[in-house]
Amino acid sequence: MGLIDDARAAARDMVCHNPVTIVSHIDADGIAGETILAQALAREGIEVKSVFVRQLEPLTMRQVPRDTSFKVFCDLGAGQQNLLAEAGLREDEVLIIDHHVSQEGPCSYRQVNGIHYGYTKLSAAGVAYLVAREIDSGNTDLARLSVIGNIGDMMAREDCGLIGPAREIALEGSEAGWVEIRGKDLNCYGVSTRPLHVCLAYNDDPFVPGISNNVNGAMKFLQRMKVPLKGEDGNWVVWEEVSDEHRRIITSALAQQLLVNGGNVSRLFCESYLFPGEPGRTPLRNAQEFATLLNSCGRWSRPRIGGSICRGDRGVAYRQAEHMLTNHRAIIRELLMYILDNGVCELSHLQYIHVGNRYPDTIVGIGAGMALSKLNRDKPILIMVEQPEDPELTKVSLRTTEQMVARGVDLQRAAMEASASLGGAGGGHRVAAGASIPRENEQEFVKRVNELLAGQYAQAGPGHR
Repeated sequence: MGLIDDARAAARDMVCHNPVTIVSHIDADGIAGETILAQALAREGIEVKSVFVRQLEPLTMRQVPRDTSFKVFCDLGAGQQNLLAEAGLREDEVLIIDHHVSQEGPCSYRQVNGIHYGYTKLSAAGVAYLVAREIDSGNTDLARLSVIGNIGDMMAREDCGLIGPAREIALEGSEAGWVEIRGKDLNCYGVSTRPLHVCLAYNDDPFVPGISNNVNGAMKFLQRMKVPLKGEDGNWVVWEEVSDEHRRIITSALAQQLLVNGGNVSRLFCESYLFPGEPGRTPLRNAQEFATLLNSCGRWSRPRIGGSICRGDRGVAYRQAEHMLTNHRAIIRELLMYILDNGVCELSHLQYIHVGNRYPDTIVGIGAGMALSKLNRDKPILIMVEQPEDPELTKVSLRTTEQMVARGVDLQRAAMEASASLGGAGGGHRVAAGASIPRENEQEFVKRVNELLAGQYAQAGPGHR
């Protein structure tokens, strides 16, 4: 048995039930995964209803309908199987489509999960697409949603491009005309919407001295290269519009700047994924920005708007999403400045800050990742935030860099072990993780995470530190 066999069995199981309830996560991966499954089932004439949750816990389990529908959990469920069993869900009424580490429980729920076969760079949307393709091989139009989910869940971040089954799915989408794959593109966010100099300045992976985090420095750099900053229409040029000749000039100069400062050019380039059918200069144009648009919907409790956009709504839903994206970015900038202005506490292997109840827990992880580029990049960052709906709990987000992961850091393991030892729960990925812990144990949790990170460094050996 392999992953495709599991996907085929899941597809057979799903189409034998009517109706189906999809319970999915609120982030880009969860929204894309829900759309893929819902679309594939609807095309088979199956009645589908969807429920979005921030995480599976006793409170949110109340949103899962107690009816005769077949329950499909997407981008969650693998690590909460005890909770499903405690809720009385039978093995024959549940399917889990996930990419997180599984938790053994009293019930053997059917599951499709790339991790079981060593595919750690395949998100839930990627797994959902494999199932949708087994439902009907004509569902290749859904491949682009898989790409968005994979990119949104940072499946391409470490390798500067999708690998394994995730890339094979992107290739299927490319062959069908839904995805444009650009090899050795500039590894930078905002290539479709941000002015070129801003795009370069916001790029800190790799960190280019004099350009990264320096808008004026990036503009002067381009001016020295005699690269036009504005087009004939008077608008700022975006990277996607730059000519091939000027792209070569820019990337060559960036590489030289890195090498002169002892940097590594390996992360300067990446494989990028664009959508030819979408208009230029919009967040819909490429996978990274599309994923951010979906995340803004989910983080502000409107995941269904994101789902509508995935289904093709370019009217009311898209305008609402644009408004949320603008607000999303403004609040994250505010959060970033709060972190930088107030500073973090540093331990031997960790830096941390508590933001109280000033910001919603759904965005602190994003703020943590942005702040890390301006703080000590050699130590993971941990941010704690209060939970207004449950004052006894504290939500924690952890972020690190791919360079730290290469040195042995595994935030998922640290979050899971530290939270479990204190009566909480955690999970995520090596580069980004989260946890919920009892509020009274905040400092003990921070101490425990620091100790676990120290142990990970020691286990990795001196050659990886």
